[in-house]
Amino acid sequence: MAERLEGTIERINGSLIIGKFKDEPKMGDLIEVGNLKLMGEIVRLSQETAFIQCYESTAGLKPGEPVIDIGTPLVAELGPGLMGQIIDGVARSETELWALTGPFISRGANIAPLNREKIWKFEATVKKGDKVSAGDIIGTVQETDTFVHKIMIPPNQEGTIKSIKTGEYTVVDTLGVLETTEGDVDLKMMHVWPVRVGRPIKERLALSQPLITGQRVIDTFFPCAKGGASAIPGGFGTGKTVTLQQIAKWSDADIIVYIGCGERGNEMADVVEQFPEIEDPKTGKKLIERTIIVANVSNMAVSAREASIYMGITIGEYFRDQGFDVSLMADSTSRWAEALRDISGRLEEIPAEAGFPAYLADRIANIYERAGRVQVPATEDRFGSLTILGAVSPPGGDYSEPVTTTTLRFIGTFWALDSQLAYRRHFPAINWLRSFSRYLEVAARWWGEQDSSWEATRALALRILEEAAEIEETARIIGEKALPDDQRLVLLVAEMLREGFLVQSAFHDVDRYCAPEKQVKLLKIFIDFYNTVRPLIEQGIPIDQVRELDVIGEIMRLKEREGTEPIDMASAQMMNEIDALAKHYEGVDA
Repeated sequence: MAERLEGTIERINGSLIIGKFKDEPKMGDLIEVGNLKLMGEIVRLSQETAFIQCYESTAGLKPGEPVIDIGTPLVAELGPGLMGQIIDGVARSETELWALTGPFISRGANIAPLNREKIWKFEATVKKGDKVSAGDIIGTVQETDTFVHKIMIPPNQEGTIKSIKTGEYTVVDTLGVLETTEGDVDLKMMHVWPVRVGRPIKERLALSQPLITGQRVIDTFFPCAKGGASAIPGGFGTGKTVTLQQIAKWSDADIIVYIGCGERGNEMADVVEQFPEIEDPKTGKKLIERTIIVANVSNMAVSAREASIYMGITIGEYFRDQGFDVSLMADSTSRWAEALRDISGRLEEIPAEAGFPAYLADRIANIYERAGRVQVPATEDRFGSLTILGAVSPPGGDYSEPVTTTTLRFIGTFWALDSQLAYRRHFPAINWLRSFSRYLEVAARWWGEQDSSWEATRALALRILEEAAEIEETARIIGEKALPDDQRLVLLVAEMLREGFLVQSAFHDVDRYCAPEKQVKLLKIFIDFYNTVRPLIEQGIPIDQVRELDVIGEIMRLKEREGTEPIDMASAQMMNEIDALAKHYEGVDA
């Protein structure tokens, strides 16, 4: 049991409490603040004086009230009962808090993150006398209809199984005993881990597979790898939240951790309302059965907002260590950075650019470096990945502000949302000229197995889009009809790509998800159209005649057709119409 230190409140500055202790407390320890026992955390020390950032409103507190150091940092409780939960930034179940206090959470209403009363059926997979080390799986629990929770030896523990038994237990019941060099240790389904410390790994591995999201502009043009790190910056209304929600709903990750960090309450209400009702395309059950939601909205205390990112990442690492591919969405890291700035200001630290603390880059790096594909430190070979996707909300859409520019240093994929595209109702509003991916080599290997020409097809499509952007500058001055036909063809195909491939509706029953095999064929038909028509344009066939082909409209509607058969039919129709056009002009020339 950790030693508890007692002290008193000396001064209150908003959410910052200055407390005086009888002995020296430890940096990062959790504190019970005041008579209400509000949650807080030590963020600075000066001998016996502690600066405590409170996770709840400090209204009504007064100097002289007690502060108690409970002796441990903020930890995540890890075990059965996490899956499907909606928790706040310090891992309290919001549904349990609702049942306890109603829709308006009472201050000081602290509950254990994991239900201590619920019974779980534990199936042991080890036996007495087995030697085990940190990360080894000792049993399983069928947590939901589709998810089997693997119970592991906690980090930094190893020894011999002295006793273990299958049965029904709560997360705090002893289900076995581990004999170690330092004495016997009780084995439970639950263990804890400090959220600001990355869980140990055996080895960090090279990334080998893309994260398939079902969103064409992401998967085909700017892919993210499983275990990679991505940022999606954009101004107000550009679609950051909807894009991240689409990835959460449709990506091929095993586990989803969705963090609403400082977002508006109505946006989180949409997530909380939708996820329990969405059918999981992988299992046919509900998506919530493999999702954990950390909901820490903008009207909650800034310190809890700052902690919510670390809480979500620690939960993600826990499931990664079980051998799963975990996808974590943080919406948004700008709100997290603003909370950091708020805390820094109350501590009277010297500000850096835009008022952010000088250590902003270190904190952002600490977040994204916890992404990766790893080998778990266990006796058996076990691999898992944690992919971190962070939204950034630059004020006024200014990508030169500190959070965006700093984030760029630590990520592998950059999905730049464009306000002009959003105003034109082009969603996802990812600008193909400003975005990039450093995981193309990983993606090319995987997509090459679907189609050996994928890399060349993708490169040509991007080149057409880039050339069109340059030609449009000229067209604005002299008019499109004054351009040569080969340039007008580029503009035509770029328009077809934008409307028929890049634009994707999150609310269309078919178009909201595009399978990899459909993405390959869909992109190919646009490029086949360009490659087939270009020689005809060079031979003198007018571009206006090409624009009148009926198949163009059909090609641009293919994204809304189910499966790949309509693409094959449209491809045959395209070749017939282009052949007919070519023969017609051969007859005219003759």
